[in-house]
Amino acid sequence: MSKPKSQLCEEKHFNSFYLDHIRAVTNFAYYKCGDQSQSLDLVQDAFAKIWENCSQIDFNKAKSYLFTTVNNLFLNVVRHQKVVFTYAKESPYLDQTNLSPEYLLEEEEFKIKLHTVIAALSVEQREVFLLNRMEDKKYREIADLLNISQKTVEKRMSGALKAIREKIKGVNI
Repeated sequence: MSKPKSQLCEEKHFNSFYLDHIRAVTNFAYYKCGDQSQSLDLVQDAFAKIWENCSQIDFNKAKSYLFTTVNNLFLNVVRHQKVVFTYAKESPYLDQTNLSPEYLLEEEEFKIKLHTVIAALSVEQREVFLLNRMEDKKYREIADLLNISQKTVEKRMSGALKAIREKIKGVNI
């Protein structure tokens, strides 16, 4: 049953498309960025883009377009964060606590480095790492959630931890 492009522009078909894919694309966005509110923003923006361009999107390729759009929006956010981090490093830091400026600078540099290292992990490693470390999920739960074996989860987590340790010396994770 092939639906023409224009049917995606019909509200009932768009609503059906939305309901069919909202959960999967939200999870995808969450595993990309690791932040629930940011993932919801990415998904909302992606659906808005689909609605705006509905007449140019083949209904049979809309799901692929949706996931690609979320991925591209996420990459734009990462690029923006790099600019923000660069500015933050170059701008004077206003100390509003009793901590020394050196400590605050080191802490900020570590956060930036950690975010960069986590972002550099493979999608599979990042997914497992964030589910385990941020959501406190057990390996068995992660395996069930991702529909993979527990051994695969262990291997991905081991690879993620190894990469983090190599890139950030002296860190015990």
